[in-house]
Amino acid sequence: MIDIEKEQKSIFLRIFGTSPLMRILDFLVVNEEFDYSMVDIARFSEIGYATLKLIWPKLEKNEIIKQTRIVGKAKMYQLNLENPIIKKFRAFYWDITKQVARKEANEIQAVSL
Repeated sequence: MIDIEKEQKSIFLRIFGTSPLMRILDFLVVNEEFDYSMVDIARFSEIGYATLKLIWPKLEKNEIIKQTRIVGKAKMYQLNLENPIIKKFRAFYWDITKQVARKEANEIQAVSL
């Protein structure tokens, strides 16, 4: 039987929880090649805009995100891939994802044999 909740969350969120900060980081890592407004980051991270506004100063202060451009009145942001902390975080994120995906694939294969 398929666990629907498991299917909807990324491996990272299943392991580290779905706090607003984890949701933001998860969204930004997976979509790092694009830039988004704060409204879009809140919507796609599935957190409230007011919650994002509370977390945002910490993300800016620690240079986790960077402003890329302005579209109309909206400032656009993306993950700051030049930040050494983010470089290590991305490596960690994808290592965890690959390890768990391999483990789950092996378990599925073992059950089907």
